Amino acid sequence: MNIQNKVIVVTGAGNGMGRELVLALLGKGARVAAVDMREATLNETKQLAGVKAEHVSTHVLDITDKAAVEALPKDVIAKHGNVDGIINNAGIIQPFVRVNDLEYETINRVINVNFYGALYMIKTFLPLFLKRPEAHIVNTSSMGGFLPVPGQSVYGASKAAIKLLTEGLYAELAHTNVRVSAVFPGAIQTNITSNSGVKGPELPKSNTQSQSIKMLSAKDAADIIIRGIEKNKPLIYVGQDSKLMNMLYRLNPTFATNLIAKKMRSLLPE
Repeated sequence: MNIQNKVIVVTGAGNGMGRELVLALLGKGARVAAVDMREATLNETKQLAGVKAEHVSTHVLDITDKAAVEALPKDVIAKHGNVDGIINNAGIIQPFVRVNDLEYETINRVINVNFYGALYMIKTFLPLFLKRPEAHIVNTSSMGGFLPVPGQSVYGASKAAIKLLTEGLYAELAHTNVRVSAVFPGAIQTNITSNSGVKGPELPKSNTQSQSIKMLSAKDAADIIIRGIEKNKPLIYVGQDSKLMNMLYRLNPTFATNLIAKKMRSLLPE
């Protein structure tokens, strides 16, 4: 997709990777409809846009509210005149516990945000995209969407659902003007843990610094995603860890699963 002069909707735009996606898109000459549940952080994102802030509209919205999502296109078009793409970036993780210890309320929240929220956005905007000369749907899955991570099993299931939904959309829309991409971030420096209301285990700084694969900054992650969109890549792997584990899991799923399980064991309560 040629991003210049396009209107792109970004969810989870109030911080982290979503904020950096907004700023990167603006840098490419796009106009952005920034969506988040938190008005204060959305306003911060717009302020960070500086002279390009006039090209950003902010929309306080809970993506699990289907009626609110269905009303969003009217607001976006009123602000920008049209809409050419969505980046379904918003997502939450679960507490770092085993499925046996996970409450149904938490399970429902994770599935509603990560899967249904993205699905509502897709179903709402796709009819409009089919009328545009060029459009793009980007869905954020996760490294945990193709590789099982103990302590994040329901989160991973929600992201695996996004992976297959996106791949199905890619096949269904291959003959149209709408391109589709799935994004698989690895370890990214964001505040998804606190945004998810989760008190999870944190790796000691010394341990993190000693890892051969470093955590990627949210800005670098956003830049990789934007380049993938520009090249119409159906699958966008973000970070060396995501690329490596994708290859390893394809070659030897059992070995890769046991490797991750071993690394996660010390982080899970007995």
